[in-house]
Amino acid sequence: MIFAILFAFWRFMQIITLIPTMGMLAYFVNGYVQLNALTPNYILVLFIVSVLALAWSIYTLFSYHRSSANATFVAVVDLLFVGAFIGSVYALRFIAGADCTSITRGDPYDVSFGPFGSASFTNFDASVDKTCAMLKACFAFGIMNCVFFFASSILACLHGDRTSNGDRTTYYRETHSHRHGHRGSRSPHSRHSTHSSHRRVYV
Repeated sequence: MIFAILFAFWRFMQIITLIPTMGMLAYFVNGYVQLNALTPNYILVLFIVSVLALAWSIYTLFSYHRSSANATFVAVVDLLFVGAFIGSVYALRFIAGADCTSITRGDPYDVSFGPFGSASFTNFDASVDKTCAMLKACFAFGIMNCVFFFASSILACLHGDRTSNGDRTTYYRETHSHRHGHRGSRSPHSRHSTHSSHRRVYV
């Protein structure tokens, strides 16, 4: 039960962050396609990884019973996505130091308060570079998904080890009880044979 709750939580976190990532990167891919230009690798790689990771997260979330039965396989695939996101984020690392927002100081203006005097204020204008901000958001979501997929991989790995240990224990108990029952079923016959042999000796 605890595994189901934690597994669903991390999967929801992955889906929530991967959907906007895929949408923003699809916007860039579509723009380059319309210009009949090649999409840069730092956009294309993260876009492909995000699409595959989103499909994998949705599939494993809605097919939970198969995922819990194949927990070790799920852990390996999640760990592969961790490596893929690390490579994608590394390709987009140049955006980390970019300044996407510029603030300019406007002209000062006076506000009169009647008999209480007046005050001087200065307005500020903020402009945001849309392309830079979207790429920086994708970069942040990529780092977050590195952590999310690593957490779900460790969780699935622990669940797989516990499941395999439980199966081995169940198999040992069944084998032991079968041997014990077989040994018990043979004991009356052996006792009867022993008793008959004693009777033959005394006769």
